[in-house]
Amino acid sequence: MKLATLRNGRRDGRLVVVTRDLTRCTDASFLAPTLQDALDDWQRVSPHLLALAESLEHAAVPSERFHEHEALSPLPRAYQWADGSAYVNHVELVRKARGAEMPESFWTDPLMYQGGSDSFLAPRDPILMADEAFGIDMEGEVAIIVDDVAMGATVEQARDAIRLVMLVNDVSLRGLIPAELAKGFGFFQSKPSSAFSPVAVTPDELGNAWDGSRLHLPLIIDLNGAPLGRANAGIDMTFDFTTLIAHAAKTRPLSAGSIIGSGTVSNKLDDGPGKPVGQGGAGYSCIAEIRMIETIATGKPMTPFMRFGDTVRIEMKDRGGHSIFGAIEQTVKKYETGA
Repeated sequence: MKLATLRNGRRDGRLVVVTRDLTRCTDASFLAPTLQDALDDWQRVSPHLLALAESLEHAAVPSERFHEHEALSPLPRAYQWADGSAYVNHVELVRKARGAEMPESFWTDPLMYQGGSDSFLAPRDPILMADEAFGIDMEGEVAIIVDDVAMGATVEQARDAIRLVMLVNDVSLRGLIPAELAKGFGFFQSKPSSAFSPVAVTPDELGNAWDGSRLHLPLIIDLNGAPLGRANAGIDMTFDFTTLIAHAAKTRPLSAGSIIGSGTVSNKLDDGPGKPVGQGGAGYSCIAEIRMIETIATGKPMTPFMRFGDTVRIEMKDRGGHSIFGAIEQTVKKYETGA
């Protein structure tokens, strides 16, 4: 089942069910006005949504053309957005580039931060920034939405709580991160609003690419139309989603609709840093990783962060070459105060 949220003049939009090929949709707001409403009553509502999805596939219900440009993020705002760093290769490169040793605990205890969840960007919204000097970067990730998770949940209980899977562009401002982390109190200004894929899907839609805790498909990232990343989200994922959920729920319950991110998808190559797509590698899911590798190799970064006018596209396709979630496609634009 594939679900999306279309604009309707209200903050949380209206819920629709989308065909598997992402071409058509049908209104589902009579079952649940919004995706959050559906998640709040998932056991009762989801069988009706599934029946509606099957009817849609057979053209047995009224439908309309599905336009990704009209979609908000599946949850335009959420009660919780917690982003992990499941690909420790990414973390290792960050620290190596600045000459810092990586604590052994990073391989056994996930990193996670609590992001702002009150104003997610739509998947085709521009990334508005006041200054290129902020160091504007994309971070291509996979994310899951959970049902209620009890405090202290086991990994097995966490697995049962996964309801939906989607993609995310976790926009990061690299120029602001060092000063914030130096305060010892985490991210805030350096992590502006994120954007999620037009469609969120139930895990069964992913077939054998989903093993219950990882998604084994390449994450396709293009920058200004050129291939940037093709890293496989199922490879080099040190902490799977069930581990991340259990980590987040160690000291608190998670409410239905909480979003957990994987962190930047990152692959090694022959146990070393990856290579660009053009050189036969899997590329990179953020610009910072390219700059880290350049720093390690030459002593300084050469690739600039995103500038006004740059466009990033993030997508994932099934093994038949069909888009699963639709595409996040965003252009960086200058934010004018009061605009």
